[in-house]
Amino acid sequence: MSTLRVSAERLTIHEHPNADALELAQVGLYRAVVAKGAYRTGEFAVYIPEQAVLPEGLIGELGLTGRLAGSAANRVRAVRLRGELSQGIVCRPEVLAGTDLERAAADGEDFAERLGIVKWVPPIPVSMSGDVEAAPDLLPWTDIENLKRYPDIFAPGDQVVITEKLHGTACCFSYFADTGRIQVTSKGLGSQRLALQEADGNLYWRAVRGHGLPAVAARLAARLGASRVGIFGEVYGAGVQDLGYGEDGRRDVPAFAAFDVSAEIDGQVRWLDPHELLAGELPLVPVLFSGPFDLDTALKLAQGAETVSGRGLHVREGVVVRTADDRYSPVLGGRAIAKVVSDAYLTRKGGTEYE
Repeated sequence: MSTLRVSAERLTIHEHPNADALELAQVGLYRAVVAKGAYRTGEFAVYIPEQAVLPEGLIGELGLTGRLAGSAANRVRAVRLRGELSQGIVCRPEVLAGTDLERAAADGEDFAERLGIVKWVPPIPVSMSGDVEAAPDLLPWTDIENLKRYPDIFAPGDQVVITEKLHGTACCFSYFADTGRIQVTSKGLGSQRLALQEADGNLYWRAVRGHGLPAVAARLAARLGASRVGIFGEVYGAGVQDLGYGEDGRRDVPAFAAFDVSAEIDGQVRWLDPHELLAGELPLVPVLFSGPFDLDTALKLAQGAETVSGRGLHVREGVVVRTADDRYSPVLGGRAIAKVVSDAYLTRKGGTEYE
């Protein structure tokens, strides 16, 4: 899940092809449906992204009472309005009247706290929860920003790898070579430097033990001369999320596919290619493309049916794009990696988003 940031953005306005009273306001590559004439190209407004939870007063001010997602009708999610995908909300809240939004955009100001907006935290099923312990030395996964929000992460021609994004729950595994100690956590707990204590019923521990991650990590640490190794994979199947890929996540050994590897070598943590290091060792997420970056290719590959099952059982969640050489991105201030989520996934009914 990407970070929540409520920012001022320069707008590009497009005609809505199916509604005379509506237009499309573009932010990055996102488009949000707005009332016709409310904004002009080049003007600045506030952009509230998906997964934002709004306070009641702001919902009323924006005329969105009863129209947002969630049991409290207060969460922003992607919707189709007159046939066009609308992602996020473009607005100028009254509390920001008089604010120089152009200056705020240049300064990268975040209005989330001022507007009382917080990030939606999905509920945690019992199988994914458990007792935790402090884990300051584990190797955590990182939030991935959306390429539509930051379309300049990659330059045309950059060598990239595009993999299918699976709709499961991220299992983060750390191995410590000096002692053979292991730690298992979720993405959310890992970001807090917390690990899950071992429990037979826990989904992540069942995946780690069932797929032999400790032995795989030990071999990898010896091969690389690494003091710590992190293996990150998606645990998936029916009972984990609403998209099951023909697998049952409730069985003793749930389905697992590795999507990333990190290793501390000579005191430096590096991100490495799992398909190069783990082929034949663990199941891996499908590679859909490898070669020079092209924006249209990345956006197109995010759509369509999943390939994990080999049967196209349901929609694809999307794709993850990364540079082949783990390049630093000045746009993100970190590794050059981004996701694109499919339109069909965003607008499906009855979806779950457990972490």
